[in-house]
Amino acid sequence: MSSEIAEKTIEVIANFKEIDKDTITLETKLKDLEMDSLDALNLVFELEEAFDIVIPDEQAFETDSVSDMVTGIETLLANKEKEAGGEEE
Repeated sequence: MSSEIAEKTIEVIANFKEIDKDTITLETKLKDLEMDSLDALNLVFELEEAFDIVIPDEQAFETDSVSDMVTGIETLLANKEKEAGGEEE
């Protein structure tokens, strides 16, 4: 797991929820951040913008913890990089 991606994800969440980023760890469950469904949807938009990715709805709703979120973002970034590499040929 990339510490750079994890740190940026935690930063986005902390800014979005207006809380201290030191209170968020990879083990933090999203329900512990007191997010309702509208918050979760808006957080997805924030993460998409921060990482320049598109998070599929089904992936967004399967996310339970910050760790799950980071893993999903890493996968999307890797796929994006792979696709970009294929387009240059």
